[in-house]
Amino acid sequence: MIFKQYEWRLVLRVLLLFITLVLNSFIIVTNQYIYLFILIPVVIYELIDLIRFQKKAQDEITQFVESIHYRDFSRHFDVGKAPNELKPLRKGFNEINTTFKVISRERETQYHYLQKILELVDTGIMSYEQETGETGWINDAFKNLLGIPYLKSIHSLEKREELLYKSIINLKPGDSKLVTITRNQQQIKILVSVSALRSDDKLYKLLAFQNVSEALDETESKAWQKLLNVMTHEIMNSVAPISSLADTLKNRLKSPELASSMAGGQLEDLELGIDTIKRRSEGLLKFTESYRNLNKITQLDLKHILVCDLFENISSLMLPSLEKKNIELGIIIRDLALAVDIDINLVEQVLINLVINAIEAVKDIELPQIVLSAEAHANNKIIIKVSDNGTGMPPELLDKIFIPFFSTRKTGSGIGLSLCKQIMLLHKGTIQVQSAEGKGSAFLLQFMA
Repeated sequence: MIFKQYEWRLVLRVLLLFITLVLNSFIIVTNQYIYLFILIPVVIYELIDLIRFQKKAQDEITQFVESIHYRDFSRHFDVGKAPNELKPLRKGFNEINTTFKVISRERETQYHYLQKILELVDTGIMSYEQETGETGWINDAFKNLLGIPYLKSIHSLEKREELLYKSIINLKPGDSKLVTITRNQQQIKILVSVSALRSDDKLYKLLAFQNVSEALDETESKAWQKLLNVMTHEIMNSVAPISSLADTLKNRLKSPELASSMAGGQLEDLELGIDTIKRRSEGLLKFTESYRNLNKITQLDLKHILVCDLFENISSLMLPSLEKKNIELGIIIRDLALAVDIDINLVEQVLINLVINAIEAVKDIELPQIVLSAEAHANNKIIIKVSDNGTGMPPELLDKIFIPFFSTRKTGSGIGLSLCKQIMLLHKGTIQVQSAEGKGSAFLLQFMA
């Protein structure tokens, strides 16, 4: 319909040229050559007019194709000033450009919409071309998770996180793998998932990075609780009768009949052995009872507490011990109105445990220092930090210190940090550690404001 007028004009020109050529043929056949001097210029004019007519249309099409090639959909073809035969053509071009502009706006809107979605999700997203390694999509969650402001190629990741890079390269589409990385002296567990997509004859890998440290900590804590329930129950059921029986045997040894029938040395040896059994049984019962405390905490008495008041309480409690050992205690709070909803008794116990551990860590340092600090972070999170300039810990210990029964001290029971972790999980928070050998350690308690 668009080219209807154009086609009729073309047909008319071809028809006129055909009639003129027929007349020329008739004149030649009838030997009336004198009329050829009139008709030949007419044929030449009609041919030139036909060529010019076609060239105008061809030029218009060439310009339109050029604008499409360079994606210039803003170009407007003036219909009013165009020759009559080109007006339908230009009108059609303008309609096509308008349609392309609408499609382009819709695609741009979808692109920005997808970008906003990727920026809002907590999962890190990154895509790269499999053949060249050149990156495409990278959202802020990925940059924040790995601490990487820019990544031009996936191969650049090898210098920053070699273990993570090797895991990504070796993963096939549809596979997932749990990878542990160290960031800011803190170990983070990341679940990496891979899928593939093809676009413009190029194969891309789409990677999803999810921080699962908190979820794994909660699952691990529940598993330990179940194990401790079984172990403490079985140990106490087995050890309690042994302690009672040892006490009975010790009393029997004091009877006159046994005392007269046995030599003095033999009797002393028996008493010593039974005392050892009784003492170790009671020690094991006390040790087991301490682990039962991990599972007794089920409810919280939440109150709105100022962090500065919390620190003041800890300072008052621990200051005599710190002054006795010449350890400096620093407190840093930028916002004195900073507050958290906590069970103050339990959180104080966490901070006391952490300060006691810090005292142990700095005992051999020339200028020992412990710092309590707090600040508000994004997403309504409040971080309370207990840091020291002590001996620090090697990386292989960072994953083990929160495990029940594990302790780096010879006299430690391995319950302190396990209890701290349990209390933080009850508060819907987390406890994390940053440490480097020879530089000190920092424990971070994360609460929701």
